[in-house]
Amino acid sequence: MLIICFFLQNIDVHVHEKVLQFRARGHGAKGLNEYEFNLEFISPVKPEVTHRSTQRQVNITVRKEQRGWWERLVVQERKPVFLAPDFDSWLDESDAEMEIREKEEKRNRLNASRHKEEGFVSLKTGFLFIYNLVQFLGFSWIFVNMTVRLFIFGQDSLYDTFHTISDVMFFCQILAAVEVLNAAFGVVRTGVIPTLIQVVGRNFILFIIFGSLEEMHNRPVVFFVFYLWSSIEIFRYPFYMLGCFNTEWKTLTWLRYTIWIPLYPLGVIAEAVAVIQSIPIFHETKLFSIPLPKAIGTSIGFSYFLHIYLVLMFLGLFINFRHLYKQRKRRFRTKKRKAN
Repeated sequence: MLIICFFLQNIDVHVHEKVLQFRARGHGAKGLNEYEFNLEFISPVKPEVTHRSTQRQVNITVRKEQRGWWERLVVQERKPVFLAPDFDSWLDESDAEMEIREKEEKRNRLNASRHKEEGFVSLKTGFLFIYNLVQFLGFSWIFVNMTVRLFIFGQDSLYDTFHTISDVMFFCQILAAVEVLNAAFGVVRTGVIPTLIQVVGRNFILFIIFGSLEEMHNRPVVFFVFYLWSSIEIFRYPFYMLGCFNTEWKTLTWLRYTIWIPLYPLGVIAEAVAVIQSIPIFHETKLFSIPLPKAIGTSIGFSYFLHIYLVLMFLGLFINFRHLYKQRKRRFRTKKRKAN
């Protein structure tokens, strides 16, 4: 680091072989004047040079071509009067050797830890790929099966969706709990709260609203809920599969970060319809009601909780929608910046 004590403008500084050439115009000891000088370093330096001018001085940074200790800066034994050392960066020979040794030791430790983590990284990649593959196959089977049945049986297929699809949907949604654990333990970089909201919300609809009430099994709303869920997942899971190997298909990326915009709110609306249709059934059957002491002589119906749950559903929609929108904005902003 060279510190040249002038107040200068129009600075032109470059390095040719071992010689630093400096030229500028500004106010100094001789008033407004042209200032220039050449410095021949004692050893070769890299041609790249940077400088920063302040009101007091010009800081010029030049890097050695090879590591090593110099007994002085320039070929001439006497230091020019306009040069001053940067004591914030000053190292004597023993300090420099110690710094180099510490950097090498740190690099060796990083390399050793990287080798230890290679096995874990491979195991994690394999686990995530298999998980996403299984989920993709499961939701693809649901989507294709429901689509084919809709074309073959028409409106009649809406009424037996639960009996034909629920087993695979139960499996996929139980397995989705792994995503919460992955987020919680840092296996994947995503928010725990949005993931938890989605997994718990879907499982509540599947197991409590649909699974526990036979009266809901033949409702067309089951078709719409299952179809909207699977429509989102058949794009999400293959995107994650490719991501396991740092591979990207641009069309799939766009679909993964865009298709949820109409489908996710529609899915929440379908879930809300299912909850509203189940409220009278829970009220009549007293299922999951909490009995109170005989002195009070009544119970707290589960249907009351469902009214609160409807409000929480749309609060969760807001939280997840904002989270997904930030993901989309960050993803495509990064891509645009790379393209530029």
